[in-house]
Amino acid sequence: MVDIFENYLSSTGRLSVEEINFSLQFFKPIRLKKGDFFIREDESCAHVGFIASGAVKAFAIDKEGKENITCFKFENEFVTSFPEFVAQEKSRRNIRAIEDSVLYKIGYLDYQHLLSQVAALNGVIKSVMEQEYNQKERYLLNYNNRSAVDKYRHVLSNEPMLVQRVPTQDLASYLGITQRSLTRAKGQIHRPSVL
Repeated sequence: MVDIFENYLSSTGRLSVEEINFSLQFFKPIRLKKGDFFIREDESCAHVGFIASGAVKAFAIDKEGKENITCFKFENEFVTSFPEFVAQEKSRRNIRAIEDSVLYKIGYLDYQHLLSQVAALNGVIKSVMEQEYNQKERYLLNYNNRSAVDKYRHVLSNEPMLVQRVPTQDLASYLGITQRSLTRAKGQIHRPSVL
């Protein structure tokens, strides 16, 4: 599994072989079973993780106890609650495995030390942060103020992995619709046309 992370770092084109090998020692593999938490809301946001295999969801719990899912992360993506990690504050959201997963995690002090030793990693982190921002922007642009059918159609054409790997109730939460509305939208789109 370490090869996956090593290949990712290599694919950025920013790090030498020596810098990659030095960096790898700071990331520790952890296994999460489906349902396990990587980060819990209201607890210190102490780690960044790189997903080698599996998938996670990020969500907050509202006053009614309902999950409001804001994103999913899959293989070759970093995951944490970045603002709280950088500020070393309590997380405002949960990050939980939706599949059995292997992550490589790094704690805050090791992260700071690594960035001071391998300057090129700052460029990688900047790129990750830009991807995070773009993902949030796309989410707001594509899933606000649209019908359930339009939201589901957008997911099908632009994020098909969500349809393939995410449970229906989680996908409905992510889209900001009820599970029933999602089922109806699927029916409308996948209904065979009558000649």
